Amino acid sequence: MILASTLRRCAALAAPGALLASTAPGLAGQVSFPSLRPALEARIARHHGIVGLALLDPRTAETLAIRGDETFPTASTIKVPIMVTLFHRVQGGRLHLDDPIIMVEADQMAGSGILRFFKAPHQLLLQDAAEFMIAQSDNTATNLVIDKLGIRTVNNYADSLGLAHTRLWAKVFQRGATTIAPDSSAKYGLGVTTPLEMAKLLSMIYRGEAVSPEASKQMVSMLEHQAWGVNEIPRYLPAGVRVAHKTGSDDATRSDVAIVYSKARDFVLVIYTKENTDKTWRLDNEAETLMADLGRIVYDGLGAGAALTAH
Repeated sequence: MILASTLRRCAALAAPGALLASTAPGLAGQVSFPSLRPALEARIARHHGIVGLALLDPRTAETLAIRGDETFPTASTIKVPIMVTLFHRVQGGRLHLDDPIIMVEADQMAGSGILRFFKAPHQLLLQDAAEFMIAQSDNTATNLVIDKLGIRTVNNYADSLGLAHTRLWAKVFQRGATTIAPDSSAKYGLGVTTPLEMAKLLSMIYRGEAVSPEASKQMVSMLEHQAWGVNEIPRYLPAGVRVAHKTGSDDATRSDVAIVYSKARDFVLVIYTKENTDKTWRLDNEAETLMADLGRIVYDGLGAGAALTAH
């Protein structure tokens, strides 16, 4: 596979809002989501910025949200809906994962990713581009995938899944030439969503409903290959915990959207931030530390129920 050999070569980077109570009961012996409210809100209250959070059990549909319906800039988390749309087009036979792509010098974008360092022209497979887009958050690969799909195709598929506020506005670092909504691009950047909509999308992937069970397995695998984001939701989780996730970062917005496979209870945790005071890129950036703390609060809180049951 081109991807495998290529990766081997490159192996050498607010105040709390209203909380929505659970929409479905948890299973017997499990900690209910509302019981996590005080700790989550207390931690969010210490953050200098606006925070949106959605916690969802993909099996029971129990849901907790803080600013869950509020729109947030996606940054690179919009690459999850792009990935889902790609697998939908493959499922329909319009595209194939082994379709070749020729990357030329003009395709190479700044920012995250490694394709910008490759000698152009360079041939790779569509599947390779998708893997780079998610695992490396590669901006060049993202634009190559968008070229195959079309911006409006991504938004149309989001509509079909009931994600009315999830939108891709432009190609990465090509806003002026490619945006389909200049005003929205100016406000949100690459894309926009809400915590609850992204949580719904990840839950559909978890259940094999976003496209198909087989496609969902492949998408989860891609999300587990995430090379970035160890300082966000997974940061304080026990070693070996499976986390399939995608981060997104810009100066004033940091986000992480994740499926966490816990011994106590699998859950989807989506955290968006915006208007952050701390715009630095150091490891202890306030928003990144916040997301790590929130991930630990949820994981430890839900695990407490399992510990009590075991005794």
